[in-house]
Amino acid sequence: MTTPTYVQESQEEYDVIVVGSGISGGWAAKEFCERGLRVLMVERGRLVEHRKDYITEGKPAWHFPLRTRVDNILVEQQYYVQKLCYAFNDATKHFFGNDRDLPYSTEKGTQFNWIRANQLGGKSLLWHRQSYRLSDYDFEANSRDGHGIDWPIRYKDLVPWYSHVEKHAGISGHAEGLAQLPDSEFLPAFEMTSPELAMQEAFRKHFPDRPMIMGRTAHLSKPTQLHLSQGRVQCQARDECQKGCSFGAYFSTQSSTLPAAAKTGNLSIAANSVVHSVIYDEKTNRAKGIRVIDNENLSEREYFAKIVFLCASTLGTTHIMLNSISKKFPNGIANSSGVLGHYLMDHNYNARASGEVEGFETEYYSGRRPTGIYIPNFQFEPSRYKKNYIRGYAFGGEASRVDWRGNANGQGLGVSFKEKLSQPGAWNFGLYAMGEMLPRYENQVSLHASNKDKWGMPQLHINCRWSDNEIAMMEDARETAHQMLETVGLKNVKSEVSVHDRAPGLAIHEVGTARMGRDPKQSVLNGFNQCHDVPNLFVTDGSAFCSSSVQNPSLTFMALTVRAVDYAVRELKEKRL
Repeated sequence: MTTPTYVQESQEEYDVIVVGSGISGGWAAKEFCERGLRVLMVERGRLVEHRKDYITEGKPAWHFPLRTRVDNILVEQQYYVQKLCYAFNDATKHFFGNDRDLPYSTEKGTQFNWIRANQLGGKSLLWHRQSYRLSDYDFEANSRDGHGIDWPIRYKDLVPWYSHVEKHAGISGHAEGLAQLPDSEFLPAFEMTSPELAMQEAFRKHFPDRPMIMGRTAHLSKPTQLHLSQGRVQCQARDECQKGCSFGAYFSTQSSTLPAAAKTGNLSIAANSVVHSVIYDEKTNRAKGIRVIDNENLSEREYFAKIVFLCASTLGTTHIMLNSISKKFPNGIANSSGVLGHYLMDHNYNARASGEVEGFETEYYSGRRPTGIYIPNFQFEPSRYKKNYIRGYAFGGEASRVDWRGNANGQGLGVSFKEKLSQPGAWNFGLYAMGEMLPRYENQVSLHASNKDKWGMPQLHINCRWSDNEIAMMEDARETAHQMLETVGLKNVKSEVSVHDRAPGLAIHEVGTARMGRDPKQSVLNGFNQCHDVPNLFVTDGSAFCSSSVQNPSLTFMALTVRAVDYAVRELKEKRL
């Protein structure tokens, strides 16, 4: 990879400043650089070099002092929120934010679990890589049932951009022709196990409106020449992705977009640069650049550019915008509508069911597949809604055999116990719900009136809770999953719902808070992710979403970003920015 230029102090006026280096920021930098623009990527955290800084990659659990468990004192002092993430352990903790240094507050009686990864590459090093397009049912949902404002775009507006990012990133899956889940540009899908194939056929027979498909994931099941030219090779099915992958087999900033941007010679990177605010020029009504605070010595500096792209994550971007105040925008830059910070959403992963599958005692599987099965939302339009709530949910899941890990805490001693650990147990098949959260004004983030962080910036204050709609949805999802598994013949089916004691945030799919819209009085951004109020300021991360849908959002972040870059370049050439 061509080494990008690393900067600290700089008086240069760049063509573009990209704030954030995760999935959205990486794509913005790549697209601008390849169009010949000089780009400064600003990252609040440390540099992470592909391969070199994957310090625990390949290290087995038994080489860690506590078998990848993190020392309790360290957890309570530094990772009391991050520890709740499914991917957090002693082998991955260096890619997570330090809660002690990154405080935020929540409204009394509420909780929000904010998972953060402040380093070059951001959460692209930690994401779960599930990649699904949104459909017109998703873009039209708000207008159809009256909750939230209408998206200013439709599926056709994103089709070429979905294709563009999918070919570069590499998405494995199988074409299904489903109206509610459009097909992508696919690499070969990963294979289902024998019990999963049996479940697929049983669901097809008993629940024909609920097709079970293989999960679509950003892994190179069979790399193309384009992927090989990026230095990426085939997925090894190790299921150690959150440690970092030297094979580049899953899509991340480090494996894919950053090398492409650096190759052009147009990329500069300012790491350890915490963005304080956007510099706004009232005379020209333009963003001139950004103010940053050094992450290590707390010194202040400024960077300047013709265009500013905010890609700092939903809450990170909104924090910056709220803190960017001026005479014209006393409540945050580009906030004449007053909706900045409102309509926060996350996904509702709070119901599950599982049971034993009989008849496959001689079957096992090889490798650790990076994806599971998926049942798309089957309540995707108002005519399909249940009576006591609106919108719907998808199911994820998989079949697996109980092994020594499942018996590690079991009762036993001596030779017989060791022999038990060496033999596989029963096959289990489980489903978990992935539900939509409605956009509601009262779910919001704001700046705390008095509490500040170590950089002297007001802490973010979060007020977010599940509504009755989300609670009813998960109760129904539990009941539905339980009934489906019993109907297809599973034994000892168990189910549970956790929406009452699992706060928003842990899906790590937070969206909203700087939403798109046609009407500047009701939204922050237009249909090209451009601020209504400040023409050269763009937001292309999850902040822009008008609704959450049920699909994982990252693929749409990518498509929205490259579409916005294409628009911004054209506007710059026409001298409208």
